[in-house]
Amino acid sequence: MNTIQINFLNTQKTVSCAYGTKALELIENFGIPADQIAGVKVNNEIRPLGTSLLVNASVEPVLLDSPEGAMIYRRTLSFILAIAASNIFPNDGVYVGHSLGNSYYYTFSSGDKPKDSDVEKLAQEMQKLVKENLHITFKYISYEEAVKLFKENNQTDTALLLEQRSSARIKVNQCGGYMDIYVQPLLEKTGLLNAFELMPYGDGFLLRFPGIGKKNIIDPFTDEPQIFNVYSDYKNWGKIVGVRVVGELNSKIADRTFKEYIRIAEAHQARKLADIAGKISQKKDSLKIVLIAGPSSSGKTTTAKRLEIELMVLGLKPIAISLDNYYRGKADTPKDEKGDPDYECLEALDVPYLNEQLQALYRGEEITLPIYDFKTSSRRESGGKKIKLENNTILIVEGIHGLNDALTYSIDRSTKFKIYISALTQLNLDDHNRIPTSDNRLLRRMVRDSQFRGMDAAGTMKMWPGVQAGERKYIFPFQNSSDAAFNSALDYELSVLKYYADPLLRAVKPGRSEYAEAVRLLAFLENFMPIPPQYVPGTSILREFIGDSEFKY
Repeated sequence: MNTIQINFLNTQKTVSCAYGTKALELIENFGIPADQIAGVKVNNEIRPLGTSLLVNASVEPVLLDSPEGAMIYRRTLSFILAIAASNIFPNDGVYVGHSLGNSYYYTFSSGDKPKDSDVEKLAQEMQKLVKENLHITFKYISYEEAVKLFKENNQTDTALLLEQRSSARIKVNQCGGYMDIYVQPLLEKTGLLNAFELMPYGDGFLLRFPGIGKKNIIDPFTDEPQIFNVYSDYKNWGKIVGVRVVGELNSKIADRTFKEYIRIAEAHQARKLADIAGKISQKKDSLKIVLIAGPSSSGKTTTAKRLEIELMVLGLKPIAISLDNYYRGKADTPKDEKGDPDYECLEALDVPYLNEQLQALYRGEEITLPIYDFKTSSRRESGGKKIKLENNTILIVEGIHGLNDALTYSIDRSTKFKIYISALTQLNLDDHNRIPTSDNRLLRRMVRDSQFRGMDAAGTMKMWPGVQAGERKYIFPFQNSSDAAFNSALDYELSVLKYYADPLLRAVKPGRSEYAEAVRLLAFLENFMPIPPQYVPGTSILREFIGDSEFKY
């Protein structure tokens, strides 16, 4: 019998086992209770516990409390909800929408608004499936069998997604008699899903779950009506133009109608930005400053430049101010918990000096903008551009803390207009599998870092968790205070980003800890047909990341 060597990294134990042994059979070697383990990392690739071990490997547990474990937990919840819906409403499935805090928004596929009793029935059926502690397995079936299965189960979006695949066999997840396409690993048993809630909301309901690191605690619901409305508007637009899921986008690429779709998507986004400019213009007698903020790779810089044009069309005179020039410098920047300079915190900026200059502008005085030299990590307050507020002049300030009134504490709220921007894609892979908006932004960031900053994909992925932590701390808590929200996502962009990101991700080797994320993103991008970058307009937000923009940065 062939044997292989398995090294358990967290306990420094090495065991010999038979070729093909499942990771689940060796779980006691982790020295961790089984109910705390969501999956296993095999040679830096995240796999389900039912994975057969076929080579010598270093393994480590993926804990439920970890970010990766939390995503496995949430995907499994969505899977169980799909089973519950199939059992209770066999003629009317559920359709996953966008995230809303620590929740996913669902609607009925029919479009009918669910009754409170319907939501309660679904919750009870999910609880029943959890109590039964059913096994969740994965296997391969033939391509023809998969297409037939999904069409018979009215999963037409999933069947359409398979048209992009050319593999003779398709991986599926199975629980009891229910099967769905395998997208990412799931939990090994339903009994681990001991914390969730279903809550009626809008024209659908929310599937609520614990936040990362919160164990079984589900925080009180915090509504985000402005973000929800942006999502819903975009989702409805997707239905109108016939691109709700990736399979429909692939169809447009395959039949060569994607160029018209790109023009429509860009025009729709331009219209939304023009609407925001119109709101600003309506308040031009009182407004003096527009503040733009959003998470990393939202396209804030291009949005600010395009907003300037829209405001000039309406007779206003925008002047852009970069918050980067108000950094205090490395020596005066607060330290994070690791002792490194924390450039993300508000105190990294010279907020008093910014407010001093803003007050001078409000008094009608001319000021000289400071200049920050990133090479020397120092600021000089002379030699910069001189500006003055005149009739119809409006300041545009773009930066991470724009929505936080502590940034502009001396400025009257009535003279400020705050815009929250993010890439809120409305596309789904299919009716049960959503596309996280953070994946969209990560791919943008990865491509931009490679194009303009000389950083490889592993470097971007390594710093991404810290970037997200800063967003949760400094941006998301203030998004509901904005006067407008702008969606910078373009539903065709992932097909363009694939053109750049695919080779970058393939360059990440198994020895790197970031390999697991690279494998996940490659599997995700496999669902998209590529679009050559030459079809992206020069003024598109996407050009900020792939290059050749008509704007200067």
